[in-house]
Order: sequence, then C-alpha cells, then structure tokens
Amino acid sequence: MADSTLQPDPSFITGGIAKTPFVLQHEPAQVFEARAARFRFLAQSSELAPYLEFLADLTELQATLVRELPAPASPAPERLAQAAQAGLPLIDRAALVDDERLHACLQALCDAAVELAMPEPARQALDALRGADAEDRRWLLANVLSDAIPADSVAPHLFAAAAVQAHMARLAAGLPTESFKPVATGVCPACGGRPVTSSVIGLRDIENVRYATCSCCATQWNEVRIKCLRCGSTKGISYRSAGTEDATVKAEVCKECGHWTKLLYQVRNTSLEPVADDVGSMGLDVLMRDETPFKRAGFNPFLMGY
Repeated sequence: MADSTLQPDPSFITGGIAKTPFVLQHEPAQVFEARAARFRFLAQSSELAPYLEFLADLTELQATLVRELPAPASPAPERLAQAAQAGLPLIDRAALVDDERLHACLQALCDAAVELAMPEPARQALDALRGADAEDRRWLLANVLSDAIPADSVAPHLFAAAAVQAHMARLAAGLPTESFKPVATGVCPACGGRPVTSSVIGLRDIENVRYATCSCCATQWNEVRIKCLRCGSTKGISYRSAGTEDATVKAEVCKECGHWTKLLYQVRNTSLEPVADDVGSMGLDVLMRDETPFKRAGFNPFLMGY
C-alpha cells in the first residue's frame, strides 16, 4: 500500500525556459474559489469528507470577503525599498497584529461563519471567538502571523488563520512585481511566511519548474528543484510517497535536517491545489509520522491538531 523506500526524484527535467519568473501573483478571489472547488472535489472520495466540506465552505467565505471588504492599505513605497535593500519580506507581519482592517476581516469572517455547518468543537470555538475581547483576538492573530499555533487551542486559530489568509492574499497581490527579491530558502518574499507545499508546475512556458506556495498570503516563488525548503541543503534529498511511486503528491525528505515537505506534481495533474491537496493527502502525513523519524516542515493551519 505504501512505498516504504526513499528514492531520488525520477522526473527532474529542466524546462527550456529563457527566464523563469521569480514570483507568481494571483487574483485572491480566484485563489480561494479554486481552493474551495478542490476541497469539495476531494471530499467526494475521502474519509475526511465532513472536514473537507467545512473547509470548502470556509474557503468560499474567504473568497466572498476579499471581494466585499475594503481593500487593505498597501505598504508604503519607502517600506518596499527598505525591505528590498535589506533582504527582508516586503510585508511587515509584526505590524499587522494591530491592523484595524485585519481585525475587521476577522470580525466579518466570524459573523458570516455562523451560517456554516461545522463540528460542535468548531462551533464552540467560533462562539468564543465572537465574544472574545480585543486582546484575545490580538493574541490569536499574533500566533498565526508567527506561524506558531498552540496545540491546545487549534480551533479558534483556524478561524483567525482564515482571516489572515484573506487579508494577506490581497496585500500580497497588490505588491509591485519588480519589488520582489529572494529572502531565504523556504521564506516567502512577500510576507516572510513558511511554505505550505511546493509544486512542480506545468503552466504555459513554465514547465517542470518548482514554486513554493506561502501558507499565509498564497504568493508562489521559485525555488531550486532539488533543495530542502527547511534548511536549504541540496544533500541527502530523497522522496517518499504513499500508495505508488507515480503518486502526484510526495514527501521531499532531507536527511541533513530531518524534515520533509510535500511536493505536488501539478505538471502531471493540473487540478492539484497547494493547500487543499495538502489536507487531502493527510495519509502521507500519517505515514511519515508513524514510519519515519522525519518531522513535517510545511505549515498549514488547517492541519494543526491532526
């Protein structure tokens, strides 16, 4: 049932590309709509169907929010110039903790989410979040923006993360393309977030090229094809899959740092979606947890607690 061997990536082929774009920016509403559709498709044949349907509803709500809420304030040109010169992400995540429009986005999401079907623990967490004071909400948002969600309060952080994703996707989509500069391996150049997964894509004129996807703002940035997104090592990289060697979702394993990140082969299946298929391939997480000593490096607030 599972491929228990660690193997080199068999499909490493360089695409004959004159110039590979460093970043791929996407229209936020379209990102969330495509993600919701993928969640719903995966739910048709998954044991996780109730959770995937809930995430589909929540993601559709994110699409609605990015269309209806007032636009967030873009970073000042001086901030962009300073960040680029210093090799820092263009968005200052720490400054967003007190951003009034982020807090308004969280409030709007909580109010609208009342209408969604969800498990009772999620319902209780949502009710508590709606009644939370400003300091408690600030704490939740700070944890999400730090990619550090406490294991004992996953449910309220899920809603906070959904609001942060909606807000940050619009911020990142509005950044000028020419301002983007590499920050570090496995670090989003837009907001400094960790990757949820990376993908070998098959877009027109960009084929067999790898892009990491930010777990927070949905920006995609080009990374070296065979390289650990946790430590940057190109040594000891191997691949593991569940079910078949031809799987379109694999674990990229680094023996140097002992971590792994999912790699999606969109070049083989264009319907794969970085966040939805991360959740939908939870069986690979179970395999890596139970049968190997390696730790997960990809960050996904929708998988916390699993």
